[in-house]
Amino acid sequence: MAKSFDFALSIVQYSESLEELRKFVVANQFLKSGTSVGANVWEAQHAESRADFVHKLKIAAKEANETDYWLLLSKHSQQYPTIEDRLEKLLEL
Repeated sequence: MAKSFDFALSIVQYSESLEELRKFVVANQFLKSGTSVGANVWEAQHAESRADFVHKLKIAAKEANETDYWLLLSKHSQQYPTIEDRLEKLLEL
């Protein structure tokens, strides 16, 4: 849980830096998918059943895949701030 929370915090910071550059659409997508990973992992810890637990983790994995897309897009786009080690942190999750 701590890793997903720390990752979400780094996504919030990156989204804010994108907003300063007026990259609002990508910033919003990052904010939604990147913070959703941790939120679903957090929810899974309080699942009502094993099936609910698995379902929440599958949603977290889908959100991680979407976040990966936005990270790669930012990495290969000009005039976007560096994504630093966020790709590596996402792979850890």
